[in-house]
Amino acid sequence: MADDSNNLQQGVTDRQDAIGSYAAIGDSFTEGVGDPGPDGTFVGWADRLAVLLADRLPEPGPATGDFRYANLAVRGRLLDQIVEEQVPRAKELAPDLVSFCAGGNDIIRPGTDPDDVAERFERAVADLTRSVGTVMVTTGFDTRGVPVLRHLRGKIATYTAHVRAIADRYDCPVLDLWSLRSVQDRRAWDGDRLHLSPEGHTRVALRAAQVLGLDVPADPDQPWPPQPPRGTLEIRRDDIHWAREYLVPWIGRRLRGESSGDHVEPKRPDLLPL
Repeated sequence: MADDSNNLQQGVTDRQDAIGSYAAIGDSFTEGVGDPGPDGTFVGWADRLAVLLADRLPEPGPATGDFRYANLAVRGRLLDQIVEEQVPRAKELAPDLVSFCAGGNDIIRPGTDPDDVAERFERAVADLTRSVGTVMVTTGFDTRGVPVLRHLRGKIATYTAHVRAIADRYDCPVLDLWSLRSVQDRRAWDGDRLHLSPEGHTRVALRAAQVLGLDVPADPDQPWPPQPPRGTLEIRRDDIHWAREYLVPWIGRRLRGESSGDHVEPKRPDLLPL
């Protein structure tokens, strides 16, 4: 048992020591929606992970000088769109690490089958693993505390189980968001209740770094500070504001066949130094 543990630790160490380039593919979660930077461009967990990876590179030169990063993710993208648009580009870039989070937008659509989505996801993972160094896959969140997604918890759990099984078959590290309890707090979520807040993205980045074997500056599952209880009137007022600002426009886009990602290009399409 000790030998197996040592081998596992050595594998994680070898994996993270080899990371000099990273490409992120996915949808709004990986693009960083909910975590705006000073210039209005979204930051997000993948950008924050890239900084953590770059900071651990040895001298000489600036800590980030030799590290290269691309973010190909675009909000609203379905799995097949990601496979068609982003996977070929990631293969062309051939980085040491690719993070692959996809299928969430498919799962939340009425009538979709998580088994079918998982089969298509696996074909993309198999394709990627033949062309890049390491493919880190991402599970779904446990949505029991997310009002707008709570009713989909069973579908998301099924898809998450498939993702973990696929990771086992292709030796992929797993960014397990279902087990990250700290993002079940409402403060980890943006006002739209669908995307993470800046602090939520930060905690995901820290967990991703842990998965890759890095030492991190803070515990991603550190408890949140206590808050005073919220009254019924306050909760109702927040619900009305959310429906007006987010739910009604979202329904309108669906009825018009539009996506939030229409006419949006990847924010970082090339492997560039940070």
